[in-house]
Amino acid sequence: MEEKKKKIFVAMSGGVDSSVAAALLKKEGYDVIGVFMKAWQPRGLIHGQSFECLQTYDRREAMRAAAHLGIPFFTFDFEKEYKKEVIDYMIAEYKAGRTPNPDVMCNKQIKFGAFLKKAHVMGADLIATGHYAKNVECRMWNMESGKKLQATSYKLQAGRDSAKDQSYFLWTLTQEQLSNVLFPIGEYTKPEVRELARKFGLPNAEKKDSQGLCFVGELNMKEFLKHYIKEKQGDVLNDKGEVIGHHDGAPFYTLGERHGFIITKKGPNDPPQYIIAKDIKKNTLTVSPYRKGQTLKSETEKGLILEVRLKDINWVSGNVPDESKEYLARFRYRQPLQRIRYKIQDTKYKILFKEPQRAVALGQSLVLYLNTGECLGGGIIT
Repeated sequence: MEEKKKKIFVAMSGGVDSSVAAALLKKEGYDVIGVFMKAWQPRGLIHGQSFECLQTYDRREAMRAAAHLGIPFFTFDFEKEYKKEVIDYMIAEYKAGRTPNPDVMCNKQIKFGAFLKKAHVMGADLIATGHYAKNVECRMWNMESGKKLQATSYKLQAGRDSAKDQSYFLWTLTQEQLSNVLFPIGEYTKPEVRELARKFGLPNAEKKDSQGLCFVGELNMKEFLKHYIKEKQGDVLNDKGEVIGHHDGAPFYTLGERHGFIITKKGPNDPPQYIIAKDIKKNTLTVSPYRKGQTLKSETEKGLILEVRLKDINWVSGNVPDESKEYLARFRYRQPLQRIRYKIQDTKYKILFKEPQRAVALGQSLVLYLNTGECLGGGIIT
């Protein structure tokens, strides 16, 4: 009797990565169903751009790819969920003076939350996405038969393409979720994915990569936030506390930025100024010049820190890593990995950096790794 094919729902965004993921799974013999997820979109025009039109275009591209592959295609409407769990969260974080990570929340609440649940209800055995990451099954051997047993646990590994690796955005995944998820393109580089798209004859093989916010795409964040947060001009201070310029409102800025504020007291040869601190109550930004290799007068004065605390911790394995060991971590996407240790103090996690760090923004995700590329999990900087 022929074994029944496993049914797998693939999140298809209209881009080349998710389309190749679907193609690879079909080639492997899965019963593949393509799914486009409809998200909340900014209504009307922002900077002359109609986001409704962009989403319609992306859905059409996903449909074309599914039709070419000869697979069924559905549209799941997650507009309400996306507005509540991603957009409302993002606006609230900016209002509070923190820097949110909507892509992390999109993965947690939508792709591996609402989508996974609905796919199961509709009979899916698994779901798959076009993330550049690897889900590694850990299996034990049956000593009597010499065969591998069913997976006992799962490891989240960085994607093979270090320039495209997206494991940073997946640190909230659990063992249960990983047992239901495949990342078909995690073993490939972006150029290899493009070449596969051409070999499969996919109609979107040459489509440019989407940028910006998960599902929404490119978005001028300050312009968008000004629809929800009132502008209020405030002072820009130097690292001595002197007023040297002005800005549109502290919530619109994040640490490390060097654009969007006005410096009125400067000379023609002054170096760029970077935001090193902000005060929401006083509505001030503090900036400082920084050149690579310069001598720092003091770590605090130049906005450098050696430790942060984390909340909302998730360990992918379900087990707390050994506190006595050194790990690698990043608190920005594509940031070079930094050496850290951690301590648990009063039930909270304190991250201790080996080297002083610049522009560590409250609200961002800090994600831990082993030097093997395994993503251990992470938390929110608080």
